[in-house]
Amino acid sequence: MTALLVGIALDLGKLKTLDAPVLSFFPAYTDLRTTEKLRITVRDLLTMSAGLSWPYKPYLSMARQMDAAPGPFRFVLEQPMVAVPGEDWHYNNGAAELVGAVLQRATGLPLDQFAKRVLFDPLAIEDWEWGKMANGDAGASWGLRLRPRDLAKIGQLVLNRGVWRGRQVVSSDWIREMIAPHVVRPHVRYGYFWWLDRRVVDGRDFEVVSAIGWGGQYLDVVPSLDLAVVVTAGVYDFNGEGHQEIAGDAALEAILRATEH
Repeated sequence: MTALLVGIALDLGKLKTLDAPVLSFFPAYTDLRTTEKLRITVRDLLTMSAGLSWPYKPYLSMARQMDAAPGPFRFVLEQPMVAVPGEDWHYNNGAAELVGAVLQRATGLPLDQFAKRVLFDPLAIEDWEWGKMANGDAGASWGLRLRPRDLAKIGQLVLNRGVWRGRQVVSSDWIREMIAPHVVRPHVRYGYFWWLDRRVVDGRDFEVVSAIGWGGQYLDVVPSLDLAVVVTAGVYDFNGEGHQEIAGDAALEAILRATEH
């Protein structure tokens, strides 16, 4: 969702470029302006390659500290650099929160209200909730609750290259760039906050673009079939050792198998 909002902000001219230094949006953080951190761009955040330390264990510890911090964005940017920006992929909830903060500063609106105005209202998404961090800001990396049918609208928007019922909600160029493989590693293919995968079912190959939420929430988009699949679940994994993907994977595989008939 946050990646779609970045595209809309670019379309509207609110955000000028993905190559803007992230710290340029935080003029008060002069004490954090090291040579390495000044190199982090919005694009690096979108591809989870900012180079900031973000340990996975204890599971969700960093995310919880960030959400509870009086200054969550400072918390993220205070983390030490462990890689050159743009060179190393490492999943980081804080990267998404910084993008949410950038959007807030660029548009002059809280993230959830910007989403309502430019995305939810155009798609007639009316029944939604967005969790907030301790500082009152909507969590760009967590907490958005939608009805399955409304999440499916987001999938259809991607399939339609940004068009919803004849209206260009977000540019087709952005959709193309958002789901392009900007990160390609042996076990990870990643766009701008979207996961990219290849599924083989009964000898047939499918390219799948996915938005995946904690607890087993899945939005899978299969462009070759003009297909969007939504699965919601409650497999909340509090120790990082569970199998949240079971329901989503089973549903997607069953549907892909059924398409050959």
